[in-house]
Amino acid sequence: MDAPTTTSADSGSGGGGGWFTPRKAPPTGPGTNQDTPSEGRKVTPIRPVGRPERIADDHAETVPAQSPAPAAEAAPAPQYVSAPGPRPRQAAPGGNARPQPGPDATARPHAAQHGQGSSPAHPPHSAPPVPAPEPTAEATPRPAPAPEASPDARLIRRTLEEVGPDADKVTSYFYALLFVRHPELRPLFPASMDTQRDRLLKALLTAAEHADNKSVLVPYLQNLGRGHRKYGTQPEHYPAVGECLIGALTRYATTTWDQETEAAWVRTYTTISQVMIDASAADELRAPAWWYGEVVSHDLRTPDIAVVTVRPDQPYPFLAGQYTSLETPWWPRIWRHYSFASAPRSDGLLSFHVKAVPAGWVSNALVHRARPGDVIRLGPPSGSMTVDHSSDSGLLCLGGGTGIAPIKALVEDVAEHGQRRPVEVFYGARTDHDLYDIDTMLRLQQTHPWLAVRPIVDQQAHLQLPDAVREYGPWNEYDAYLSGPPGMIRNGVDALRDIGIPVDRIRHDSVEELVATGN
Repeated sequence: MDAPTTTSADSGSGGGGGWFTPRKAPPTGPGTNQDTPSEGRKVTPIRPVGRPERIADDHAETVPAQSPAPAAEAAPAPQYVSAPGPRPRQAAPGGNARPQPGPDATARPHAAQHGQGSSPAHPPHSAPPVPAPEPTAEATPRPAPAPEASPDARLIRRTLEEVGPDADKVTSYFYALLFVRHPELRPLFPASMDTQRDRLLKALLTAAEHADNKSVLVPYLQNLGRGHRKYGTQPEHYPAVGECLIGALTRYATTTWDQETEAAWVRTYTTISQVMIDASAADELRAPAWWYGEVVSHDLRTPDIAVVTVRPDQPYPFLAGQYTSLETPWWPRIWRHYSFASAPRSDGLLSFHVKAVPAGWVSNALVHRARPGDVIRLGPPSGSMTVDHSSDSGLLCLGGGTGIAPIKALVEDVAEHGQRRPVEVFYGARTDHDLYDIDTMLRLQQTHPWLAVRPIVDQQAHLQLPDAVREYGPWNEYDAYLSGPPGMIRNGVDALRDIGIPVDRIRHDSVEELVATGN
């Protein structure tokens, strides 16, 4: 959701100041069609929002959060293994002895792509509202002992527990309400809702469920609000979505829903949406909603992996380790996340490693259809899986498959800052063939004596990746970075925690993992 914003959301009681007027749910008579929107019960429309005088920072004490990051386009990761290698301070593959030390699948898992559609020559200048969350990378949070939940949070969780078994029906009913009551919004969504279907509602419900987790939710929502500018989302879309969210929950939370529960949802949604609106308005003052990028080179490394390099139409600021979302002209309004495969370059070019996955709309288009001269669209950069250059800690990097792309960018970033910090890279793949960028990584190792690159190949089946990481330790003076499929990240995070790396020094950009560990 996006664009101009209003003053800070009312955080008072749910009756008078919010965007909804809470009302009791009407009785549902027998024989009611559970999948067809009913006009028998309407939530009072949300009042329009305007442009605020103050923005996102006001909410730092208002809403909390757990920050997800891009959903995985690749299949669950294999258990990476390798042949036994030298102990940590012996020679690494490629020859450098190690000195004793003192987050479609590119750096992040990508959302699976399904379905069909048509294609204009260029992406439209105005695209869909409120699709999937634009995740942000945070240090992997280990859940601390949870403080006592607020009254609103308890009511919201009670609702979620009740509707959980009917999640598919809730989703279907939500979109039916949205498109029946607000048909003007339908063209803003992808032609096929196969992959979009669960994203918007899931993002809203996740944010609502964790409304007491301020340290993560606010940054997540701010990032979400900035990212939704590229969809053409307007402030008035938030009330429409909120009405339909309440309508769908009312329909299926028949046991727990009452006036008090509705008031809690109204207050929570009002605050969530206001944080996003304010962040969007702030971002509008300093950055475009999207960039056009012309493909200048297309290097097919394997039958299903390509390195795609684009030239943006205007300067594109980002940091090594971050990612962005891409839209192709062949599948308008379908966006997928890919990591930058290099540190910022003097020529301004941007490179991405893309693996075509089954039924992957964007990934297959970028690997098999894109050619020099084609124009794609880029969303804003996201993610905090970046190097802290004020520290001299070593970097322990685990990259699986095309997840090696942001790891390579981090290595380049360390090199450009002239620091001789030890960097240990574990490069995971299913087979030797999948180590498509190993030559590049070994050349970097030959150039930089502080870098060690260790291939971990699943088919060799001698040592699993977590065991390999333990074998080469200790890592207590290292910051850890993980990038790849969700399974690899999950196993890697567990292994790093087990060997004592503090959780605030583990970084990755996997929505699934962040939700699992911090929610």
